[in-house]
Amino acid sequence: MLEINNLSINIQDRYLVKNLSLILNKGDKLAIIGEEGNGKSTLLKAILGICTYAEITGNINLKRNRIGYLEQSMEENLNKKVFDFLFKNYNEYYEKINDLYKCLDLINLDDKILEQKIKTLSGGEKVKINLLKLLINEYDILFLDEPTNDLDIETLKYLEDFINKTNKPIIYISHDETLLSNTANMILHLEQTMKKTDCTHTLLKIDYDTYIEQRINKIKKQKQVAKSEKREFYKQHGKLNKIMQKVEYQQNTISRKDPHGAAILKKKMHNLKTQEKKLNNIDLTKIPDVEENINFFFENVKIPKTKKIINVNISELKIYEKILAKNIKLDIIGNIHLCIVGKNGIGKSVLIKEIYKSLSNRKDIKVGYMPQTYDDILNNYEYVLDFICQKGDKEELTKARMYLGNMNFTKEEMLGKINNLSNGTKAKLFFTKLVLEKCDVLILDEPTRNVSPLSNPIIRKVLKEYNGTIISVSHDRKYINEVIDNLYKLTPDGLIKQEIEEIMNKN
Repeated sequence: MLEINNLSINIQDRYLVKNLSLILNKGDKLAIIGEEGNGKSTLLKAILGICTYAEITGNINLKRNRIGYLEQSMEENLNKKVFDFLFKNYNEYYEKINDLYKCLDLINLDDKILEQKIKTLSGGEKVKINLLKLLINEYDILFLDEPTNDLDIETLKYLEDFINKTNKPIIYISHDETLLSNTANMILHLEQTMKKTDCTHTLLKIDYDTYIEQRINKIKKQKQVAKSEKREFYKQHGKLNKIMQKVEYQQNTISRKDPHGAAILKKKMHNLKTQEKKLNNIDLTKIPDVEENINFFFENVKIPKTKKIINVNISELKIYEKILAKNIKLDIIGNIHLCIVGKNGIGKSVLIKEIYKSLSNRKDIKVGYMPQTYDDILNNYEYVLDFICQKGDKEELTKARMYLGNMNFTKEEMLGKINNLSNGTKAKLFFTKLVLEKCDVLILDEPTRNVSPLSNPIIRKVLKEYNGTIISVSHDRKYINEVIDNLYKLTPDGLIKQEIEEIMNKN
């Protein structure tokens, strides 16, 4: 169905991919994983022939297959009506009308959405519209760049079923570990090594969970072997050095009247140096050069369990004068970890934005906010350090650089412009700011959605152990299971408390 030979991708003398070869057949579900900025989206664009900013070499054979591509962004289509995005004209609409209404029902969309402009849709609705366009067309191969971003849990489950049941080959990028675990049967892992000066890739026909388990075990074993060999190397070197020092001493003190003894010592020293040369030429197992995990934590943050954080009482939740939900009531006390779920377009992001506005001027708590659309805040800043350093003094800058380093920012990224960062790196920038400011209340809109599945377990662990209050929106099932204490569903009639086990089992 698709064949790639010796594909290499280079951007400004930095390789993202080197000599990648793969064949994709029917039924293959290839998940591309890797840290932010490692070239996952660039690889998809390179295969499709639409990457204009990189040097690409190698052979790509799509074999005349019709390619369906779900992009990460819909910036170019924001002013279009949904109808115009989906169809060229009414003739095409009537040709596909049966498939359209079947798919609308499957992904929980009303046909009224066809007359809306894309810019008025929620993040999840935009993804659904993109997905809808793929479903109503007869494509041979699907390329999906972050198809799970912002999707509600019901649609995530549908997407999983679709990926599993279709015989069409699919190449996709996702940070949703549950989806990866449930769907992938091939893994392509892109890594940046040598402090992001080189790259490597791993391609295996294997499921995601097995790959992660084997990778962890392989790295662990290789580290153990490398350390053991290094210990033995230094032990042998130590023994050899002692013998050589002893022979050297004997050579320096032997009498000139004993030429036979001197010859024996000379020969012995020659043999010892031959042994030393052989020892130094042994090819020791190297400690694996893999990307380091991110490392961060919140220090000195603690909210008393009885502290009143907020009393939410909203009679009507609106956007563009459209009423999304009514009678929203919520009391938040103490260091609870709370999450709000609900269908796409119901107003979850609008709600927690209102909560943030209500809390932002409080003097008794330090509130941090991570929006769904990062640029809503980041567009006010040009450089990375401008965003996280308010004072700009030497001590603050030093600490900021240390924390950014722990998040695997390169020196160039630390000193560079924000608009050069990937969405995942922007997410890590927000986490860095929340840590530096010692926020004791976190308002998080989809905190894990743009972060790689390799970093997300660390983020979940940090947030689980966080002693402050978390008010969040998320559809990440692992995040809900591992971090959240209280779960609420936003409906047109208000918030309804949910049992975490029940909603997870149902979906």
